[in-house]
Amino acid sequence: MISWPNLVSQLFNGLALGALLALISSGLTIIYGTLGVLNLAHGAMFMIGGYAGFVTYQYTESFILAVIAGSLFVMLLGVAMERVIIRHFYHRPHEDQLLVTFGLGICFVELVRLIFSSQSQIVPPPALFQGITNLGFMFYPTYRLAVVGIVAVALGALFIVLYRTRLGMIVRAGIEDSVMVDSLGINVYRVFMIVFGIGAMAAGFAGIVNAPVVSLTPGIGDDILVQTFVVVVIGGVGSFPGAILGGLIAGEIISVTSMFNPGYAYVMLFAAMTLVLVVRPHGLLGVQGRE
Repeated sequence: MISWPNLVSQLFNGLALGALLALISSGLTIIYGTLGVLNLAHGAMFMIGGYAGFVTYQYTESFILAVIAGSLFVMLLGVAMERVIIRHFYHRPHEDQLLVTFGLGICFVELVRLIFSSQSQIVPPPALFQGITNLGFMFYPTYRLAVVGIVAVALGALFIVLYRTRLGMIVRAGIEDSVMVDSLGINVYRVFMIVFGIGAMAAGFAGIVNAPVVSLTPGIGDDILVQTFVVVVIGGVGSFPGAILGGLIAGEIISVTSMFNPGYAYVMLFAAMTLVLVVRPHGLLGVQGRE
């Protein structure tokens, strides 16, 4: 039954989902914007972050350590991927980049399935955020409210890195013109490695933060990957604010549509993406002329 409390609850769900999508998409968009590599393994990195945090939680029973371990593990994995494999595909056709990252994603998923099986795994929320919260007009899971705050802090930290540090200045310059950055004597490949690591870490962080909301399975990154690409298209490739705006829009569309008919959630999401492409081909906050 559709009612105002249900609608408000779905809007809150959309906010939590949108915040997570914004964080994952921000990592994907800075990777693509800086390196020009469309990373189809990004969803698998989201999944690996969740499992790395799960393993850490099993040994330590500390959610904070699980978040740290999940994020750092995926960051190191991203750095290793860039140095060993991705670096050799910068000047290759985009089709080759798609194929190699798609293949890596499949390998990661099947490796996790081999180790943990297809059985879902659960990471409980920290004791501080267990239970429900009385908002006055409805009761709502405390941890979902916490997710919004946690992701907001993470996005704020990423914003500071991108817009208040020398590294961020180089990254944003590389998004606009990597050839010019290289001409200035800056080691572009080192920057690329750092950027890929940061983008991967954003996905891993989101993966473990999302684990208490949705149980972990090896295929959990597949749907997230599709949603993330839609967010990037809506917000604009290479635009960090666009990733945030696109994530929030996508989260609300999926959540509100699911209240009426879950089968049409993706239909409405792709319809919104199509509308944006027709009105603003470069995305809501994308830069015209960006390839």
